[in-house]
Amino acid sequence: MTNVLLVLAIVSQSAFANPNSDELVNKGRQLFEEGLYKEAIMAFNQAIELNPSNTQAYYLRGRTKIVFEDYHGAMKDYNTAIESNPTFAEAYYERGNVKFSLQDYFGAIEDYGEAVRLNKNLVQAYYQRGQARRELQAYEDAINDFTKIIELNPKNPDAYYLRGVIRIERGLQQEGCLDLSKAGELGDLKAYEIIRQVCNKSLK
Repeated sequence: MTNVLLVLAIVSQSAFANPNSDELVNKGRQLFEEGLYKEAIMAFNQAIELNPSNTQAYYLRGRTKIVFEDYHGAMKDYNTAIESNPTFAEAYYERGNVKFSLQDYFGAIEDYGEAVRLNKNLVQAYYQRGQARRELQAYEDAINDFTKIIELNPKNPDAYYLRGVIRIERGLQQEGCLDLSKAGELGDLKAYEIIRQVCNKSLK
């Protein structure tokens, strides 16, 4: 009996000392959440060494590289994650964010579109696509994205705020001011500054 317990203890210690790829991913995720980004990347590197097909390791390493503004490195990791799992909506979303940061707005819109095709409830992808469309002056398409967010979450102040700003920019002042008022009700105090500057003047 003593020998059996000794063997089990040795096996347990060995497993603890030599974590598998998924365990290293979990360790890296925890390190990331603690703000230990360099250590997190090291954990993800080890996970990939043990299992070059670990999609989550590439995805999370890409997110960590963003902290260091290593956009091209992050892009490479997201590409690998998507190649490994073509239905990984969050990876498309994050890759879209990288393209947005690099001012590749057309590429970003394409990735955000794929993200919402795979996950229609991915609110942040609609939001970012709306931002990218605004950069390209595709205002009606941007408004549609913010409207979709409001349909999914009627209490999203950011969507009301940006839809309101774009509507005012497009000359739809009444509709825009109503959106800004709603954004203010939901806690976006900067909306009231625009209301004071723009909307109140139109009432005089």
